[in-house]
Amino acid sequence: MFTRNERSALRDALVAAARADHRIDGAAVTGSAASGAEDGWSDVDLAFGLAEGADQAAVIADWTAAMYERHGAVAHLDVPRGATIYRVFLLASTLQVDIAFAPAAEFGAIAPTFRLLFGTARDVPVAAPPEAAGLVGMGWLYALHARSSIERGRGWQALYMINGLRDQVVALACLQHDLPAWQGRGVDGLPAAVTQPLLGTLVGALDDATLRRAFAVATEALLAEAAHVDPALAERLAGPLRAMTDAGRSGAAGQEPQ
Repeated sequence: MFTRNERSALRDALVAAARADHRIDGAAVTGSAASGAEDGWSDVDLAFGLAEGADQAAVIADWTAAMYERHGAVAHLDVPRGATIYRVFLLASTLQVDIAFAPAAEFGAIAPTFRLLFGTARDVPVAAPPEAAGLVGMGWLYALHARSSIERGRGWQALYMINGLRDQVVALACLQHDLPAWQGRGVDGLPAAVTQPLLGTLVGALDDATLRRAFAVATEALLAEAAHVDPALAERLAGPLRAMTDAGRSGAAGQEPQ
């Protein structure tokens, strides 16, 4: 496990290396450290702006080699945004290190958590939150697949779909309360009146009754959040979604009730 001092020392070393790399024209601290919200579990989040004409692939390759050889990286993955590559490293100490390698034109603040260390930041479009209408759509799509999974007796798949349905509800609720909606980042800031009912969506067993109960609760939560986005759409969705949660009592689709 890493310590705060070790994390700070690594961040300082990476910034110093960036200053010494002629292919990097700017650097910024991002994430929780940029907003004064860093705690004992925070990552190292940095953004580097590449010099005009710098070979992005070569820069990333060199920095990746250094992360493995000098700083104990054991794995990494890439998260692209536009032409910027966010390379995410896992260190042996369990520390996560995120480094954005941005072409010069894309080096700038896409969120309030951006503190420039050196160089010039460009005016770039901020990262947009997920669209509420799309979340509602994904919600009813997950609901359809949750229903079919339950009726087919596929408990694990039903669990996956119910969890996906709840994720859309959480994101919608975060948007409604002006909280970060990506990856559940704002969920712990939601009022208890929103989160308490969602406890009923948690699936602790794969028997039919438990799955149907969780599915019904998640469906009602989706309808409640959809009503904030588009009341008319929520009203149109209510009939078919509630019909799906009643399937166990009225007989599965395509079958005559016994």
